[in-house]
Amino acid sequence: MSAKLFEPITIRGVELRNRIAMSPMCMHSAEEDGCVTDFHIVHYGARALGGAGLVFLETTAVMDNGLIGPGDIGIWSDDQVDGLAKLTKTIQSFGAKAGCQLGHAGRQLGVPGRQAVAPSPIPFTPESPVPQALDIAGIKTVVEAFRQGARRAKEAGFDVVEIHTAHGYLLNEFLSPLANTRDDEYGGNHENRYRIVREVIDAVKSEWNGPLFVRISSTDYTEGGNIPEDFVTYGQWMKDQGVDLIDCSSGGIAMVKVQAYPAYQVPAAELLRRRLGIMTGAVGLIESGRQAEEILQNGRADIVLVGREMLKDPFWARTAADELRTPIEVPPQYTRYGSAWQRSQPALPAAPLTVK
Repeated sequence: MSAKLFEPITIRGVELRNRIAMSPMCMHSAEEDGCVTDFHIVHYGARALGGAGLVFLETTAVMDNGLIGPGDIGIWSDDQVDGLAKLTKTIQSFGAKAGCQLGHAGRQLGVPGRQAVAPSPIPFTPESPVPQALDIAGIKTVVEAFRQGARRAKEAGFDVVEIHTAHGYLLNEFLSPLANTRDDEYGGNHENRYRIVREVIDAVKSEWNGPLFVRISSTDYTEGGNIPEDFVTYGQWMKDQGVDLIDCSSGGIAMVKVQAYPAYQVPAAELLRRRLGIMTGAVGLIESGRQAEEILQNGRADIVLVGREMLKDPFWARTAADELRTPIEVPPQYTRYGSAWQRSQPALPAAPLTVK
């Protein structure tokens, strides 16, 4: 039986060469204006060269008050598109698809001197600044920023767009009753808390017709917060709106100690896949090829997203292939036969063997 990890998968007409994705991870290495740097070209290009089927950039902020931290990549300005286009072309030139995660940090804004916003004026921790509660006009501004971000992602040549509704950032704050205590049409029951997400998905789809993912925090790990069953409800609405894949992470809405262990978030991906019939992505301490293969062979998810392990090993895909004893295509420069130019050269005479 061939390894499912290395089978291609097609999502809305876009084929990934395998089911390995590099998970979005903050690098905090952009220019002050949110533009990409040479670091990003090398960093993300290396993972594409290393064999991943899909390479996600870190969260790209749709507004300049939506940065998770200093040096985050931005997508709030047309001036940022050229750098993003250069980056996508680099990723694609090595055979991978390029993914753009659109996000807004909300109350977890990590850059001083800017006003954090949130659904309600509830700080992340007692020591955190109190965010400004968005009024209706402010919500419309956020939705429009996601729409413009999707437009710029398309202009930059990305293959996949993901909407970030996880990890305690703005859209996750609206979904969670722990951060959203509004009494208007954007707060209260599930439908109201989902309203801004619904509007963002519709806005993104008005500009983007390629594969659309949504990353969720399937549980808040805190009493009174969301649990995976809540995302059966939310996930059905996402599917109805045309979302192709739900990327299942967890946590971030509250400062809690999470008991993490290998594949600890996979049950959420399995739950939504089985209950809703939607494609899912599994993420969270997926460390080995065998572990990833088990997830896919048992129908628990459709792709795996590898984070920290791929930071340690840009060629994680090749490492996994060796572990699973599956032959894969590797860059010829990294084989004993060398590049195409080297293969075209006349063979050198063998050196005489001298025994002393």
